[in-house]
Amino acid sequence: MSVLTKNHTLFTSESVGEGHPDKLCDQISDSILDYCLSLDPEAHVACETFSTTNFILVGGEIGFQSIKIDDAFTKKFNAEVEKIARSVALQIGYNAPEIGLDGNTCIFENRLHAQSADINQGVVGKGLDEYEGKQGAGDQGMMFGFACNETPSLMPAPVYYAHQLLLKAHELRHSGKLSWLRPDAKSQVTVEYDENHKPCRINAVVLSHQHEPNHFDKDDKKDHELLKEAIINEIIKPVLEPTGLLDKDTKFYINPTGRFVTGGPDGDAGLTGRKIIVDTYGGMGRHGGGAFSGKDPSKVDRSAAYMARYIAKNVVKAGLAQRAEVELAYAIGVPEPVSIMVETFGTETVAKEKIEAAVEKVFDCSPSGIIKTLNLKQPIYRKSASYGHFGREEFPWEKTDKVEELKKNI
Repeated sequence: MSVLTKNHTLFTSESVGEGHPDKLCDQISDSILDYCLSLDPEAHVACETFSTTNFILVGGEIGFQSIKIDDAFTKKFNAEVEKIARSVALQIGYNAPEIGLDGNTCIFENRLHAQSADINQGVVGKGLDEYEGKQGAGDQGMMFGFACNETPSLMPAPVYYAHQLLLKAHELRHSGKLSWLRPDAKSQVTVEYDENHKPCRINAVVLSHQHEPNHFDKDDKKDHELLKEAIINEIIKPVLEPTGLLDKDTKFYINPTGRFVTGGPDGDAGLTGRKIIVDTYGGMGRHGGGAFSGKDPSKVDRSAAYMARYIAKNVVKAGLAQRAEVELAYAIGVPEPVSIMVETFGTETVAKEKIEAAVEKVFDCSPSGIIKTLNLKQPIYRKSASYGHFGREEFPWEKTDKVEELKKNI
């Protein structure tokens, strides 16, 4: 490890590719959610997926609000769920037994069931009399959102660059330019921060990518050297050199075990919701513990985390702070948050209590208000299930359309 300048610190974040076994499961769960929302925008869904060698299992709860459920619908729905799960695996690249999973022929099991009526009555406003007619939170819990001015997307640099590396690998694999890459992949970026918490260099990059056996040469050592050279020159440098943060002392760790042929669900079982730090801010900023994928927006684990990011990003974009973290907390069945907190880590440009007051005035953080503000009853979730839920402009929670309203209320 290089010696750090006084008062400098290192921070590391990771990402995983679309073919990572947990991400395969996240994408299947969110694809099933999207299908449910396309049938009924009011659907309540909590879909979990498990995968291992040549096997996919889906389970959880689904509650349709405006669809007649009979044997014909159930048969058609179950057939579509299986089709979706297999299709996701094939789209990612799991299409042969030697890769560890073949979406065409793998064993598939469906253990989805109806949503609990006890949970549903609180969500749809039929719970306690004092909340009658008002949509309540789908569960208790606390959710966090974070934003900072380290990157154009207002995301922390380590996790943002870790995602960008694997997005580049994704592009090169699917285009056929690096056709010897297989679906599973992980990246990790260590950023050095100066005394003002500004990124000043990239200290280390780790990139492990599944690959075909002996693509370059029969000699494993030579094979690894050529693979390492290709990954550095085709993936890492094109992504990170434009940042100006690479230098002669940056360390590269490429497939550091020397071989990564067995991967995906064959190398490690996958499960929905196990990559919550990859999905959010790479460990910079707190996390309430709730996963996102497979959950409809009545679940505040997901929708309130999106709202907290939306608020934090608008606070930073408005110039009210260089870094902002927002916490929202809820009780199941209750139609308003039990608390709202804004932390600015001493980077605020106006009094923190003024920022917090403006946030409470500008943003409707009730479960129904969040869904309406961010238009969340859409089948948009499959895309969010790999390469991070935040920092990607195609999602409504990434908008910065409340900047002027925030400023007016300070």
